[in-house]
Amino acid sequence: MRFEESKYFDLVPHSKIEFSFGKFYLCKNFVISELHEGVHFDWDKILEVIGALLDYYGDGLEIAYISNRVESYSIEPQLWHRFHKEFGFIVAVATVAYNDFGYINASIEKQFAKISLKRCDDLSEALSWIKHLNEFSQN
Repeated sequence: MRFEESKYFDLVPHSKIEFSFGKFYLCKNFVISELHEGVHFDWDKILEVIGALLDYYGDGLEIAYISNRVESYSIEPQLWHRFHKEFGFIVAVATVAYNDFGYINASIEKQFAKISLKRCDDLSEALSWIKHLNEFSQN
């Protein structure tokens, strides 16, 4: 389910940023991404998103990332390693997979991530997990 179609859209304060390749919802401690069908989420697109996140949150940000995979897209799993080496401000990732293919892809990405990556069946599970992370228990 898309974030805008969920009950959380009106409950969770957020700002929305749209790129040619997808939508990003910036919340207090986390970001929700929904990439468009068939997109290849490469390093250039990642840098575009990072620029927007730094503009919004400022330096010293520490956030979680929810990949709400309502559409099928691709990413090179090893980009997680590069991201953590160069930036590292994402403390945890929840991937919402709506089919077996999405779950398998999330499992592959999990092998490359140096942080906690949880595979979830729905947005509710992802948001609950993020809310209970130790990194954000004081917020």
